[in-house]
Amino acid sequence: MLEVTDYRRSLERSRMSRLRRDGRSTFRLQQREWDLLEGVFAPTDSPSTGIALDLLGLSCGLPGTRTGSLLEIGCGAGVIAVAAALAGCERVVASDINPAAVRNTELNAARHGVGGRVRAVQSDLFAALDPEERFDTIFWSSNYVMAPEGYHYEHVHERAYVDAGYRAHRRFLAEAPDRLRPGGRVLLHFSTRGDLVSLLRLAGQAGRGLRMLHGVVVQEGEYEVEHMLLEVTAWAPREDSVPAQREASVPRPRVGERERERL
Repeated sequence: MLEVTDYRRSLERSRMSRLRRDGRSTFRLQQREWDLLEGVFAPTDSPSTGIALDLLGLSCGLPGTRTGSLLEIGCGAGVIAVAAALAGCERVVASDINPAAVRNTELNAARHGVGGRVRAVQSDLFAALDPEERFDTIFWSSNYVMAPEGYHYEHVHERAYVDAGYRAHRRFLAEAPDRLRPGGRVLLHFSTRGDLVSLLRLAGQAGRGLRMLHGVVVQEGEYEVEHMLLEVTAWAPREDSVPAQREASVPRPRVGERERERL
């Protein structure tokens, strides 16, 4: 049996998800209907989107609870980006390397009446963005399962599930803090299906710190998986950052054990 961190397990999940898609369809999440295009990561096939909404405090769907600007990396169907706009963010940029995801986000922004505040962009992380554009919050619900460095993607859909050699994570850690407005924050959704030790090493190499804001343990099949909201800091790791040498002994918080911190 493949372990929960094995990239082959995630690639099989990608393959099965694509087999279940047959052209344009819809799905329900957070009491709303959403469009889903073929070839786009399906929130119904993984709990990660719903968990990200919860970690960010966007699951309540209350208007007027957010301000400022948001950049979402890896927007997929656009659920997070649209939810942030509905909650009050004045400017949302939703970026994805998958052109179908960009179209999907535009559809869902229009469906929920926030097309004027959500701009979807096809981009490999920050590459296609205006170099001078800055944001109050940058968020990425990452493809935290590590594939081998030399893995060649067979379909763009696989990029939502695995990161070959953590190349995307390395770039995100290095580049994201430089895209912030003064006082802004970089937030990363990660999980124990990924390699936290490698992530910490990459952060250190980039001169960044990682601070755990909160997390939740969920049952995914036969495995317990902790999902974490990490803040990427633009300086070396501090005393309260997640330390690599203690990572294995960090208590796994359950739902409700850690006070939620709002964006």
